[in-house]
Amino acid sequence: MIIVGSGTASKQAKYGHFAAARWQHGEQALAEVLVSGEGLKRPVEEVFTTLLHEAAHALANVREIKDTSRQGRWHNQKFAALASELGLDTKKDDRIGWSPCTLRAETAATYKSVLTDLKKALIAYRHPEMTGGQAKKNNNNAIACACQCPRRIRVAKAVLEEGDITCGVCESTFEPDE
Repeated sequence: MIIVGSGTASKQAKYGHFAAARWQHGEQALAEVLVSGEGLKRPVEEVFTTLLHEAAHALANVREIKDTSRQGRWHNQKFAALASELGLDTKKDDRIGWSPCTLRAETAATYKSVLTDLKKALIAYRHPEMTGGQAKKNNNNAIACACQCPRRIRVAKAVLEEGDITCGVCESTFEPDE
């Protein structure tokens, strides 16, 4: 399933994600590829790079290769190899590993007609969420947080500041509500 949604609803903006078995169709579990609406403002080659980046995660899933850690935030060298196989170059970032990708010129040439069609389709984009960095709190000073499931928890600000809280179901990080 390919969906377009918000990439700025949490404090870590993103252009896309891949999630295995997020959807159900009868007896069949289906994977999800999210493309952020905010990211559709970028040049078509960058949007296509995001799609190939997520395709590399899908390839890892099908081949049962662990390509990330830290709840999907750290991209390892196995991810870099899969991305390369799909025509992307990666570069290591100290925070997120081998996640940053660029489209090779020869890959763009191979997919020239796809890029042309995609460019025609990219006629709108989503405005970023305006959160102002303020999390909503209830009267006991707990901060409401949600994961990608979306399960919800309330947690004291001091506890949240100590580090990430990970959902055991979807393995995403609980993020404060806007």
